[in-house]
Amino acid sequence: MDVSKLAGNVNPAAPVHSTRIRVGRSIDGFGLSPGITQEQRLKVESLFKSACKKFPGKLAGSYYPLLGMEESVRQQLVDDHFLFMSGDANLRISGMERDWPEGRGIFHNDDKTFLVWVNEEDQFRIISMEKGGDVKGVFTRLVEGIKAVGDSVKEESGKDFMLDEKYGYVHSCPSNLGTGMRASVHIDLPGWTSHGVDKLRARCEELALQPRGTRGESGGQTGCTYDISNKHRLGYSEVQLVQTMIDGVNTLYKEDLELQKK
Repeated sequence: MDVSKLAGNVNPAAPVHSTRIRVGRSIDGFGLSPGITQEQRLKVESLFKSACKKFPGKLAGSYYPLLGMEESVRQQLVDDHFLFMSGDANLRISGMERDWPEGRGIFHNDDKTFLVWVNEEDQFRIISMEKGGDVKGVFTRLVEGIKAVGDSVKEESGKDFMLDEKYGYVHSCPSNLGTGMRASVHIDLPGWTSHGVDKLRARCEELALQPRGTRGESGGQTGCTYDISNKHRLGYSEVQLVQTMIDGVNTLYKEDLELQKK
């Protein structure tokens, strides 16, 4: 993942609230979440606990296991919008919530801009995020973070991330095969909101983007703020997908200004 190949960034004038880019990763030799054994899940957590102590520089931080979590820590993670919860119907019916919350946890760096979810839907969800629209900066941190997690896990276990020559990085959900990357911004689009959400959805389809409400995949839409992300995971490089998101968001913003004049 060569960040230098990105051309430009999101327009600084665009009303972007925040940027978030994530990938999933699985350790070779361990089961995916629907079929992982209790022993394997605890081993993944143990590997990560040791590995995360070696993260360098601004990636350094702390790991918080869900099992036995103090209420003050839990509330802070909720306030920071970092905590993942049980109760998702899809995860439950596929067996991913077995032995909950044992073996699960959250790591974040001291700046709260780099996170790793351990044993949620995937063994690892590696996340880079910050306020504002510096997509290139967020992507740079993600690339550094993926390398830090991979190198540290390899040092601890001798194992690499699970990678298929044809299908890319292997995830629990087939929709994440390939890069497993979702690069998104929360942006205000009042012009498109007035023009029609269905028309915004159709335009995003043309730009290879996916619009969502800011409450997540099934949380609905409120106001004029949208979560805009790349639509594809498979068949493109990480740099291509981030570039698609940057270019598409800039296009939507430019069009939004014109729609506001009507």
